[in-house]
Amino acid sequence: MVEHLKHALRGQFEAALAMLEDCLIKCPAEHWDSPIARYPFWHVAYHALCFVDCYLSPSNEDFGRLLEERKSARATDRSLPDLHPLGAEELEAEHPSRRFSRDELRAYVGLCRAKLEAVLGDGPGGETWQTLLGPSGFEWLRFPRLELHIYNIRHVQHHA
Repeated sequence: MVEHLKHALRGQFEAALAMLEDCLIKCPAEHWDSPIARYPFWHVAYHALCFVDCYLSPSNEDFGRLLEERKSARATDRSLPDLHPLGAEELEAEHPSRRFSRDELRAYVGLCRAKLEAVLGDGPGGETWQTLLGPSGFEWLRFPRLELHIYNIRHVQHHA
């Protein structure tokens, strides 16, 4: 049963990411920096992807460690994207530390898809009944991880 649920979540998550990526692809260059409510188009997309990445992590602390690992890996391999120049502060600050390009954000969609597969896929190390029914891992979201995934999907759809 858990595999069926993970498959359904993964399918809905992939659909939401595909919608967001379609927005990235179709956004005219002249609108890349245009506001959507208060923030430029690219900023809204970056925000959505940062939280996909964050909430697919087991906890906020684990996400912080992941960002440090990525930063270390980038120090030796400059071909890796620099998606969080300020680490976790990128999510805490109102504005990102720099402007992100269409190619960078499309690469971030790919990174999120790979993480989605690791977390909700059929391989080892992914979610189990115990983890899905356990706490979200984020103290400000006081519901089970199963609900966290639905919340995360809705967040992407909202911004797409």
